[in-house]
Amino acid sequence: MRADELDYELPSELIAQHPPEVRGASRLLVVHRDSGVIEHRHFAEIGEYLHAGDLLVVNDTKVKAVRLNGRRMGTGGLIEVFLLEERGSDAYRAMTRSGGKLVAGEKLGFTANDHGEAGFIPDAPELVGELLSRNDDGSWEIALRSTDARDVRALIDDLAQMPLPPYIRRERFDNPFEAEDRERYQTVYAREEGAVAAPTAGLHFTDAILAQLAAQGVERANVTLHVGPGTFAPVKADQLEDHPMHAESFNVCDASAAAVKRCKQSGGRVVAVGSTSTRVLESMATDAGELRAGVGSTDLLISPGYRFKCVDVMLTNFHLPRSTLLALVFAIAGVELTREAYAQAVREKYRFFSYGDAMLIL
Repeated sequence: MRADELDYELPSELIAQHPPEVRGASRLLVVHRDSGVIEHRHFAEIGEYLHAGDLLVVNDTKVKAVRLNGRRMGTGGLIEVFLLEERGSDAYRAMTRSGGKLVAGEKLGFTANDHGEAGFIPDAPELVGELLSRNDDGSWEIALRSTDARDVRALIDDLAQMPLPPYIRRERFDNPFEAEDRERYQTVYAREEGAVAAPTAGLHFTDAILAQLAAQGVERANVTLHVGPGTFAPVKADQLEDHPMHAESFNVCDASAAAVKRCKQSGGRVVAVGSTSTRVLESMATDAGELRAGVGSTDLLISPGYRFKCVDVMLTNFHLPRSTLLALVFAIAGVELTREAYAQAVREKYRFFSYGDAMLIL
C-alpha cells in the first residue's frame, strides 16, 4: 500500500485540544460493514450495539507522567526530556528536544519553581539529570538524581507532565490543564503502569457505562500493552510495508484467553477497544481464532488485506493521516467505507485524535 493512500484533509480546528467536559459525553460514529450504513450517535448509546455474550477486551495499561521540562545548567536553555523506559537504578532512555546541540556529560536541572523565563538557571534544582551517551536512534541514556532526600521516581511524578501527543498544545511550564490531563488522559480501568501514551479508545468509558454493559451480559477481559511513542510516528516510507514498526510489550493472562474462548464457543463477538487491544489479540491468536496466554512484544503491522483471526468488532478513535493506526482501520472496515466515514466525520465536525470522538466498526 502506498503511504499517500493514508492521507486525508482535516481542518486543524477539529483536532481536540481537551476531552469533553464530562467523560463519556463523546459522539459515536457507527460503521456497519455488511450494509455500508453509517450512523451518528452518542457514546453513551454504545450498549444498543453490544449484546449478551459479547466480550469487551480492554487495554489496562496505565500512563506514566514522563515529560520533564527543564534547563541546560550551563546555558539556561530550555530542554524537554521524554522518559521512554527505565534502564536501572534512576537511569532512563529518553528522547530530548532543545534549541542547541547536546553533548555527553551535560547537566540538566528540573524544578517546580521554573516559570520559563529566558536564561533562568535554578540555583538548586530539585532533580538533576546527566546525559550519559547517545543511542543510534537519537535517544539518550540519562541518569537522574535528587538533590535532597526525596525518591527520584516521586520527584518525576511531581515534576513531569503527562505525555500528551504533540498535536495537543500545552504550556511547557505552569500548565493550567495538568490536573485535567492527569485524570482524563487515563482510562477508568488503568491498572498496569508502563505506557507513555494512552490507549485512547478506552478514554470514553465511565464506570456507569461499563456497569450498564455488564448488566446487559457483555463480559469484559483485560489485556496489557504498554503503548510506546512509536504509536505517533508517521509513515515516512513511500510504501507502508517499509515502515519500521516499534515493538511494544504485552501480557495476556490465562483468564482473558479463557474468556475469548468462551465468547467464541457461545457465538459472541470479541469487541476490541482500540488499536492496542486489537494488535495484542491478533498477535496472540491462532489461525483458528483461539487466544493464547503469554507475555511478549509485538511489532505487528495490520494493513488492508490482513485476515483478522480473533477480533470481530472494533472501537477506535479517529486517527492521524499517514499513520499505521489508520491503516489498521482500513484493514478492518475497508478502505472506501473508512474514507466515507472519515469524510462524514469531517463534515459533521467530529472531534479528532486522542481527546476526540469514537468510531464503532461492526
